[in-house]
Amino acid sequence: MTGTITVIMIFSIPIIAIVLGHFQQQTKLKHKMLQDEIELERLKHDNYVIETQKMRIELEQMKLLDSPNQKKSV
Repeated sequence: MTGTITVIMIFSIPIIAIVLGHFQQQTKLKHKMLQDEIELERLKHDNYVIETQKMRIELEQMKLLDSPNQKKSV
């Protein structure tokens, strides 16, 4: 009986190590994915800010270009 338990323990230790290694690898991959998602969201936000600023500048330019035309027609 003791021999059977010893054999089971000898074979179960590597299996447990494989399973734990797999879970650790999965956790590292999830962590990397979350970091990539955070970076993507940061880039999206930066792009949004840049595009908004660009549109604001273009609108100001349009107002400046249009203002002399309005004075002439009045």
